[in-house]
Amino acid sequence: MTSDEILMDAEERMEKAVSVLSNNLAGIRTGRANPGLVDSIKVEVYGSFTPLKQLASIGTPEPQQILIRPYDAGTIKEIEKAIVAGDLGLNPQNDGRVIRLNVPPLSTEVRKKMVSRIKELSEEAKVSIRNIRRDANKAADQSEKDNELTEDDRDRCKEQVQELTKKFESTVNDSAKAREAEVLEA
Repeated sequence: MTSDEILMDAEERMEKAVSVLSNNLAGIRTGRANPGLVDSIKVEVYGSFTPLKQLASIGTPEPQQILIRPYDAGTIKEIEKAIVAGDLGLNPQNDGRVIRLNVPPLSTEVRKKMVSRIKELSEEAKVSIRNIRRDANKAADQSEKDNELTEDDRDRCKEQVQELTKKFESTVNDSAKAREAEVLEA
């Protein structure tokens, strides 16, 4: 592999790790209603599990309420069951056409648990990024052994991989801090 190929592969994989973290952070509850809390819940309908966002429109008409309007009214019971099974601590209120979820304010204890979960998720993302760095460095070493890269090119490639690693770890830290601030906000 050339150094450009190694760098491109590493960068794409690191972007995916940050993307996974962003999706996971969106599902963490804050004191405010957020469609991200429920849109990835899997609902068993028509014999398969489908993400809720594909079955209904999800909105927040009020700061403390999520409104779920199913595209097919026949799926409302299944959606309600999936929300209860999702263990979010939210009680669905079904009026036959829409489901309302009132998001209660978070207690201090719950907020601390959410912050620790955010830290766990960000650490997982950093570990993933570091593993990608290790793989890229191994690829650079192998390319040098195969005489595709010179020793200087290999070293330059490793330096660029390290710069990418720092950049993406910084992105992870910024995302985690922003989400922690939202959770701790009263």
